[in-house]
Amino acid sequence: MKLTPTPGQTVGPFFGYALPYPGGEALVDRSHPGAVRLHGTVYDGDGGPVPDALLEIWQPDELGAISQQPGSLHRDGYTFTGWGRAAVDGVGHYSFTTLEPGSTGSEVAPYVLVTIFARGLMDRLFTRAYLPADPATLERDPLLSSVPAERRHTMLATREPDGSLRFDIHFQGEDETVFLTYPNTPQFTGPVD
Repeated sequence: MKLTPTPGQTVGPFFGYALPYPGGEALVDRSHPGAVRLHGTVYDGDGGPVPDALLEIWQPDELGAISQQPGSLHRDGYTFTGWGRAAVDGVGHYSFTTLEPGSTGSEVAPYVLVTIFARGLMDRLFTRAYLPADPATLERDPLLSSVPAERRHTMLATREPDGSLRFDIHFQGEDETVFLTYPNTPQFTGPVD
């Protein structure tokens, strides 16, 4: 029997019911001496908040070491795994409690890798939230310096007066976030017969 191709399925909004889990947004406890809040809002192409997105972050620790420890889904309160997951609220806002990542190399500016799942997307999106740093450090980063200068600000978190980091994500429009592709990473294309 020959199967007829069907349109792709979007990645959302069904994930909001099964994927968030208690404590997923807390990579460290708020009482940790190095804890920082990474938060922002996800916006659609019209500038309105997206109320049903889900974000994941991946990052090194404050020394730039990438954790190889298990336990992201069942946190023990002591082990930093460098991974977290949070659903946005009804007005598109998300929040993580984490550590400020260190650099993973001599020319690499510190950043948090952000993955976004949302309704209407055919696949997840990837971007980086670079920490505020001196311009020379950001200019030396191989990936950030490859982005056109007028678009780099869409990948930069800003420091708020309370010390938290704000990183808003825009799917389209004038401030559309720069999204990354990883050509050698297999993408889900559906069942194979």
